[in-house]
Amino acid sequence: MRRFGFPRTLRLRRRREFLATQRRGRKIHTRHFLVFVTRSVPGPAPEFPRIGVTVTRKVGNAVHRNRIKRLVREAFRRTRDRFPPGLAMVWVAKRGMNGVAYSDVLAAMETVTRQVGERGRAT
Repeated sequence: MRRFGFPRTLRLRRRREFLATQRRGRKIHTRHFLVFVTRSVPGPAPEFPRIGVTVTRKVGNAVHRNRIKRLVREAFRRTRDRFPPGLAMVWVAKRGMNGVAYSDVLAAMETVTRQVGERGRAT
């Protein structure tokens, strides 16, 4: 049976990981997010995709920002097997996400999945 948890190994946690992904990564624009995607992250190469989420105060209050982060993590948790191993992504929320639904986040995740698959590799 497949485990659907979201362990720390699937997350970008350090500032240098976020910065390296944003600096070296390819940008993918969706309606609600700017996504940086790369394969080269400092440290050992993981056998699975990893994700980090950034939501600034311009997007909304803490409750709203945390909800957006939860939605992105949940969408990634359910679709992570569609991403190639070793991929690193930083999702940056854009302004105007009031009332964003899980289906919108899932659609953005599918868009990124398709674009990463079309290119064959992230960078």
